Amino acid sequence: MSPFIKLLLGLAAFVVAAFGGVVLTGALLPREHQARRTGRFRRPPKAVWDAIHDVDAYPEWRSDVEKVDRLPNSGGRPRWREHSRGQQISYEIFDAKPNSKLVTRIIDEKLPFGGRWTFVLEPTSDGCTLTIVEDGEVKNPLFRFMSRFVYGHSATIDAYFEALGKKLGGLSE
Repeated sequence: MSPFIKLLLGLAAFVVAAFGGVVLTGALLPREHQARRTGRFRRPPKAVWDAIHDVDAYPEWRSDVEKVDRLPNSGGRPRWREHSRGQQISYEIFDAKPNSKLVTRIIDEKLPFGGRWTFVLEPTSDGCTLTIVEDGEVKNPLFRFMSRFVYGHSATIDAYFEALGKKLGGLSE
């Protein structure tokens, strides 16, 4: 066998072993995770609430959302579908207490991930804090590995805060 063929076979074996290791590691990770971030805004809770609660306006300030379609309510709960980078994800408002708490959840059961986001607004002397807690589930072991070790469980929350900060005039330190 030529040295070139041996090199190719060795390289192929390495790639297969590395991929297998990634999938095995992902399979050993827990399906569920929790990520949490808090940001301060020099805006009253109502201003932040209006931004996070108005899902129809998301494409105006969230660069990751191209379009929002309203879906029929279910049990009085508003539902919508976000279109983003060729992907569609359907959500519903699970719980809402104006100006203080909003809970949204993914309602697509066939996605390789799911979960809910809890938004908690607390007034401060110069505005409010917003805490976002993601209680997520990653069903696919490969995606679980990527979520944990490549882009991190809080990547979507971080991008959301960045966009919301731009919309509302920045996050306070």
